[in-house]
Amino acid sequence: MEFLLLFLVVLTLPQSIVPEVLTEAQYQPVITMVSGDSRIFSGESVRLNCSIADNRYYTWKHQWFRGEQLLLESEEFSLWNANYRESGKYSCQGIFIRELGGPVHTTHSLPLEINVDSGWAILQVPSHPILDGDTLKLTCRVRRNPKLGEVFLYRDDMEIMRQSGPNPQYLFLPNITLNDQGLYSCRATWDHATHRSISAISVARQVTILELLTEPVLEVVQKDPFIQPNMMKLTCHVQYNVRAPAPPLHFYFYKDGERLSMASSDNNKVVKLTPGQYSCRAKVPKLDLERWSETKVFGEVPETHSRLSLVGLQPRARRPVLLPPQMTAPALILHTAAQPTIAWLTPEAPTAPLNTDPTSKPMLSGETTHNTGQAVPTNQTTSQVVPKDQTTSQAVPTNQTTSQVVPKDQTTSHIEPADMSGDSSDPLLLE
Repeated sequence: MEFLLLFLVVLTLPQSIVPEVLTEAQYQPVITMVSGDSRIFSGESVRLNCSIADNRYYTWKHQWFRGEQLLLESEEFSLWNANYRESGKYSCQGIFIRELGGPVHTTHSLPLEINVDSGWAILQVPSHPILDGDTLKLTCRVRRNPKLGEVFLYRDDMEIMRQSGPNPQYLFLPNITLNDQGLYSCRATWDHATHRSISAISVARQVTILELLTEPVLEVVQKDPFIQPNMMKLTCHVQYNVRAPAPPLHFYFYKDGERLSMASSDNNKVVKLTPGQYSCRAKVPKLDLERWSETKVFGEVPETHSRLSLVGLQPRARRPVLLPPQMTAPALILHTAAQPTIAWLTPEAPTAPLNTDPTSKPMLSGETTHNTGQAVPTNQTTSQVVPKDQTTSQAVPTNQTTSQVVPKDQTTSHIEPADMSGDSSDPLLLE
């Protein structure tokens, strides 16, 4: 009996030292950038830190990786005098050494991509998510920081901005929308000591804009072990991208256009298992944001209800108007949109019919044919079609100095994005 008790104590000893909850997926490291940027010039440096959120104050070891290659063990990692070959995705991992039971490895952190550019221009974009309505702040950096004369900004190879004056490398796009996302690049020009104009273009970088509130997706779960058999669960999935402190988000659920309950902060609701057309609505009252999900049909729905879904009717929060018993509901008629009006429409002159009679003479200018076949001159002062003056309807080009697509100046020295096979060594620029 004493041997059995001693055996049980030995088995439970590791659990008493390190709890069972210490698993590989419990702790995930996070990489933060202490100095530098995710895109740097060759010869520059960047410094990273690996941290693990731990309320038990364990003693951790940190490992750094580039891809699958183990680099070193340290809490911080630095690239000094970086070379283009050191570009890649960097991640870190934590290791806790248990006295009994062996080491515990955390999962890898989310990778951070470092790009070492051997060219002459870099476009720096924000590292944090960019939200709809924000001001997009960009920086067009040039190696060795020369005094720039003019900076051009491109989106998807189209010029959208040009800027000169003091500090033209700082570019601001206020109140951006989802249409502003795309591939951004910049071109900078400056004067060299040899009185030549130098131009350098950066590598294009992707800029993604996030919606504040995405379109909800309704999920209907019929079988759930945590609800009764005659019930089902509605879940309204949505992404709410607002910086803290975020205003409250309210959820509404509907069946056949009728709201099932009052607003709730929970994105799910348990309802009775009945056929119908279900939808949900997400609303942020303080930001005046509201998004509807698509209607989801559950079970066998009567034909009258299914016809309503074909015309894209949104559920209404208020109750429908009750008609008298003798009256019938009027038919739903969807009118097409009015056709746009064309301004200054110039009528075209009628085309003369093709003459196929080989015996007839060619008709002279200013003559018309009659039943007798004789050419009779016509009075052209009353029947001539006079086109409208086209000078009043011509579009006058506006000043396009800031938005016109201008081809790159061919008279200046032009430096394309550098080939990543080696560092830049332009003898003109190295003077």
